[in-house]
Amino acid sequence: MPDLGENKLVFYVIAGVVGLAAILLVIILPMSFSSLEYNEYGFRRQKSTGTVDTSKVYSGGKHFLGPDYEFKTFKAGAHFLDLYKTKVFTRDKLEVSITAHAQYFLRRDELPLLHAGYDIYYEDVMKSSAIDAIKGAIPVYNTTELKTKRPEIEKVIYKAVRERLGGKCCRPDCQAYKEACASGCIASDKCPDSEKGLHVDVKFFQLTDIDIPHDVMERFMENLLLVEKNLREQHVQNATIIRKDTAKKVADIQNQAKEIRESAESESRTIAIVAQAESTSIIEKARSTGLKQLYDSLKITTQEQKNSFDYLRTLRGLDNVHLTVDFQQRIAGSLK
Repeated sequence: MPDLGENKLVFYVIAGVVGLAAILLVIILPMSFSSLEYNEYGFRRQKSTGTVDTSKVYSGGKHFLGPDYEFKTFKAGAHFLDLYKTKVFTRDKLEVSITAHAQYFLRRDELPLLHAGYDIYYEDVMKSSAIDAIKGAIPVYNTTELKTKRPEIEKVIYKAVRERLGGKCCRPDCQAYKEACASGCIASDKCPDSEKGLHVDVKFFQLTDIDIPHDVMERFMENLLLVEKNLREQHVQNATIIRKDTAKKVADIQNQAKEIRESAESESRTIAIVAQAESTSIIEKARSTGLKQLYDSLKITTQEQKNSFDYLRTLRGLDNVHLTVDFQQRIAGSLK
């Protein structure tokens, strides 16, 4: 039969072990949970060795990692990129200052790539890359266009910054933000890592100021004035040429009109002469025909009779001759 003292000893040992385990559990269990804020991403990192496991990206909430683990955190919310007075050169070789602001977000699915390339020291890289993008986008515009094409320039700079930081790959969800799948982007399942940029989404961009220094503005105005003077001189020269051409055309038209008028008058005289000749010819032909018919009707056959008749007809056609017939003579007349 077991000794009662031994049973109590065993009970106490077991109770001690259970109690110790409970105490350790109470102490260790809370230490095994780590928290992330709602606006944070995290990788699992071992405290004792500093090893980071990038195979899984954690988001906000409490997670059971173990007592020797914690989170290496990244900001999941908006990162504000402020680019004040960035010096750039325009197409006409003048230096201006650009002030712009952008808001970008880390890509959760590409966070391991970001960590491998830049660890947590990526913000300075984003800023310098954005500045390079602006410097590359502005030189296609001259100083005048910076003032007159501001909306277009803002879109161009945004595109340059977005592609420099975010690459040229389409996002898996094209509805994630406005430019998630910009025109010409590469399908996400076919896009290599080399085209993913710096693994962030630049969702918003604001061009707030384009500052042209006073001395640059003066040089710009001088160049602009010189251009205007050259244009004015060209217009004056063109006007002189046009006036000369116009005067020549007027003279040519007047000469043509004179030639046409003289030609018409000459042709008119020719037509009148020809018409008169034709009229005389027709009359003479008609007279000849009429006389022949008359001679035939009057039985005038001898030349003497024809001459007498022509003589009488001629006298009758004179205005200053008066013909009478009496019993003494057949023809009598007196000149007035």
